[in-house]
Amino acid sequence: MQDYRERAGLLVAAELAAFVEDAVLPPLGMDADTFWSGAAGIFARFAPENAALLATRADMQTAIDAWFDTRRGQPFDSAAHTAMLRDIGYLVPEPAPFAIDTAGVDDEIARRAGPQLVVPMLNARFLLNAANARWGSLYDALYGSDVIPGKQGAGYDPTRGALVIARAKAFLDDAVPLADGRWADLGRAAPVLRDPSQLVGHGADGRTVLLRHHGLHIEVRFDDTHPVGRDDPSGIADVVLEAALSTICDLEDSVAAVDAADKVAGYANWLGLMRGDLVERFAKGGRDVTRRLSGDRRYRTAEGKELVLPGRSLLLVRNVGLLMTTPAVLLPGGGEAPEGILDALVTALIGLHDLRGLGQHRNSRDGSIYIVKPKLHGPAEAAFTDRLFDAVEDLLDLPRHSIKVGVMDEERRTSANLAACIHAVRHRIMFINTGFLDRTGDEIHTAMRAGPVLRKGAMKDAAWIKAYEDRNVQIGLACGLAGRAQIGKGMWAMPDRMADMIGQKVAHPQSGATTAWVPSPTAATLHALHYHAVDVAARQAARGQEPVAPLADLLTPPLSAGRNWSDADVREELDNNVQGLLGYVVRWIDAGVGCSKVPDIHDVGLMEDRATLRISSQHIANWLLHGIVSRDEVAASLRRMAARVDEQNAGDPAYRPLARDSLALAAAEALIHGGVAAPGGYTEPALHRFRLAAKALAGQEPAEADRPVEALALG
Repeated sequence: MQDYRERAGLLVAAELAAFVEDAVLPPLGMDADTFWSGAAGIFARFAPENAALLATRADMQTAIDAWFDTRRGQPFDSAAHTAMLRDIGYLVPEPAPFAIDTAGVDDEIARRAGPQLVVPMLNARFLLNAANARWGSLYDALYGSDVIPGKQGAGYDPTRGALVIARAKAFLDDAVPLADGRWADLGRAAPVLRDPSQLVGHGADGRTVLLRHHGLHIEVRFDDTHPVGRDDPSGIADVVLEAALSTICDLEDSVAAVDAADKVAGYANWLGLMRGDLVERFAKGGRDVTRRLSGDRRYRTAEGKELVLPGRSLLLVRNVGLLMTTPAVLLPGGGEAPEGILDALVTALIGLHDLRGLGQHRNSRDGSIYIVKPKLHGPAEAAFTDRLFDAVEDLLDLPRHSIKVGVMDEERRTSANLAACIHAVRHRIMFINTGFLDRTGDEIHTAMRAGPVLRKGAMKDAAWIKAYEDRNVQIGLACGLAGRAQIGKGMWAMPDRMADMIGQKVAHPQSGATTAWVPSPTAATLHALHYHAVDVAARQAARGQEPVAPLADLLTPPLSAGRNWSDADVREELDNNVQGLLGYVVRWIDAGVGCSKVPDIHDVGLMEDRATLRISSQHIANWLLHGIVSRDEVAASLRRMAARVDEQNAGDPAYRPLARDSLALAAAEALIHGGVAAPGGYTEPALHRFRLAAKALAGQEPAEADRPVEALALG
């Protein structure tokens, strides 16, 4: 049973009250009564509006469903569909041309292009790895990945090492060419660059040369006492790249945070990052390891002046969206508080530790707190977020627009009204980005009753996807984001397939995006090569001249009209969806793991988060609704894929098989069969319900432990 403390009319979970009052407020010199009174006022003001915005979502979906129902069996009519969306307020008028005026944004976001990591806030080890991925050894990334062909042995392979060194020096030839000859032929002479302005300085040891290309730094480390440098003709021991310029520390899709204890664990890690004292100790390779945040890096310029560069990624925090409430705070009427409002209050409060210089390191040198806001539906919800952040700034006595916002372009209504969404937060916006999985999940849910959708693989070639990706960049540039805010692209989900990433992900900087998501520090180092290969500023200048991709293309749902799949095709698609869903759900429900490398049906490890469930469950729900698959076929696939997932997890001693009484299996069934009715097609309500039950069973709390699985599935 949750223990609460009364605070200004709110009932605050005891662990949250203690965390805020004992760990967060005292260093800030802030009075607890003042904070909780202000928080209560913010909940009183914004919780009703939050609920009203969710009601508007539901009303619009009801109207869209009814429109498709009345036209069942008719060809899709783009003009009539667009007119209907305007009539119900789903589409709003485009704002007059404008440019954002966001100020006080750090260079890593506003003016530089490079990789971005996304990391679950509940995993301190991952957080530290990501924050420290600002700099990465190119030698290590190449040697330890499949970019260099061949299998790795137990010890050092000189042949593989020679391929790594050759690849790295070829990169240097392209990015920072010498005035004469190649890096491989440098010998023991000091490097003289074709463009002397690329030489930034030297490390304190005098043996590290700091270079710059396309705004990203490169260290060439000379050390003939190092095992690699000793055998290198030039004495080069390593090439180190500035890699993950920024990292999103995630409280949303990559975590399983369902109660006050989970929320406090996440908030505590965010505090540790902002104060710089987050430490994680663990065993690795038979020895104890202590991991902490890296310090800054110090150099001497050619003029003899000290140069200090950040040793860590610029850290952003992703709050949750508008949908979920949290039992961590109960409102005066007894209902749970909107979780996104609590996130805004607490993560911004913690961010004050950085702005006031109370930590061991500085995160934002320009005085901003960076909050990423996911799953906003249209400009009214963006405007709500802007006003909410105003109120939080007032409570914390922050200058207006100190809290910056990243708007994730992952919902259909936001994509269709992107300029209006940006306009609503034009004084504080610091990024927009795209995400295929969530965006496709919302596409399927919005057009659920229009007809059966394409297979997932075919959707990537549908007209709406190209329009979505193009419009995100084109509208962002038209609204003045260049030089002021990030334009981002989505995740490379296969951390073991770096050769494929090197071949394909260059498309993201070529699109004019200043960042794109990667799943690991190694991937960040390798993806940094793409930002050396592509001049993103030049690409933005070129793309800024393009007309915006047609709205009609964006609004054309990916329907399968005229396609006749074989039984084998249908079974293959169904099994693929079910296997991916089960492989992720079992970790979420049973282990509370919100992001991990999950093997797909072909045993390829995919870095998955909750968006995977949304697209898979919505796809199956759509095919069920339109008779492409039956309930019996879904049940048979669940049995087949449960056995497959059990087999894939056989080496995990903590794994619980997906038997018929499995909460995880019941959660998967609830996600599928409740997919049509689920608000926005979101998976969180069902996942939270089953995860809470799993935690209660683990703690043997009778109120939940005695509750049958069938009752949970029914909600």
